[in-house]
Amino acid sequence: MIIELKELSAAQQQHYLQHAIAPRPIALASTIDEDGNVNLSPFSFFNLFSTNPPIVVFSPSRRVRNNTIKHTLENVQQTKEVVINIVEYPMVQQMSLSSCEFTKGVNEFTKAGFTAVPASKVKPPLVKESRINLECIVRDIYSLGDQGGAGNLVICEVIVMHIADELLDEHGKMDQTKINHVARLGANWYTKVDTDSLFEVEKPNINIGIGFDQLPDAIRLSSFLTGNDLGKLANVSEIPAADASFTDDHLTHIIEYYSLQPKEMEEELHKYAHTLLEKDKVSEAWQILLYNE
Repeated sequence: MIIELKELSAAQQQHYLQHAIAPRPIALASTIDEDGNVNLSPFSFFNLFSTNPPIVVFSPSRRVRNNTIKHTLENVQQTKEVVINIVEYPMVQQMSLSSCEFTKGVNEFTKAGFTAVPASKVKPPLVKESRINLECIVRDIYSLGDQGGAGNLVICEVIVMHIADELLDEHGKMDQTKINHVARLGANWYTKVDTDSLFEVEKPNINIGIGFDQLPDAIRLSSFLTGNDLGKLANVSEIPAADASFTDDHLTHIIEYYSLQPKEMEEELHKYAHTLLEKDKVSEAWQILLYNE
């Protein structure tokens, strides 16, 4: 299916885009108006855009159905301050409740059962239940349009971070395995981050990887090695030399059973290399693949 977005209604555009561009982190934004009324509302059009200066951006879009703006946008226009509270799984239902369109002046902290804690540098309060809070000053607000669904980029400079001690390791660094992030998908769908869903991807070497185009054809065109497999193999700075001293019981088994069947042997070697690469055993996988070169 090919979609020309300009031919769709704003609601239809929202449907396809929010399903496709996901998961999106959630900014639970606490703000305050010029009369001192506190507001709390979540936004999944949110991310980190710079570390020096430390800039995060979230977007309170104009409502699709009636083209009105949200109290959060009005508040940041007035006071130029916001606290962004990071959402984790234990608070996701309360976060969702805070998104109800209560009338102006109603305190969503009270409605959603959150605890307001004074910030150190800005007027809006922190959400105590959030284990990471970002105190921000609003540097700029950029409107993307005046129609329903148009975003308003609230460009925020983080001036203070609050991080719960239990999220830190013994070196004072944040431990990703301890943060139960929640992210937004399309429709009513969310996803959560836990140790079952986490995985690491090794960053490219300081020495530039050889790339797909330098892989031997038999490897690059393999029917059994996936794009992820080839990405790992192509991230080496040079193709390793075959190691005559390399031993592996399964390799020995393959040689014994398929030595007279070259095509079947290559397939079995590639299948085994795939298994090794799934376990991030890149050096071993290269030795398996080089056996047949």
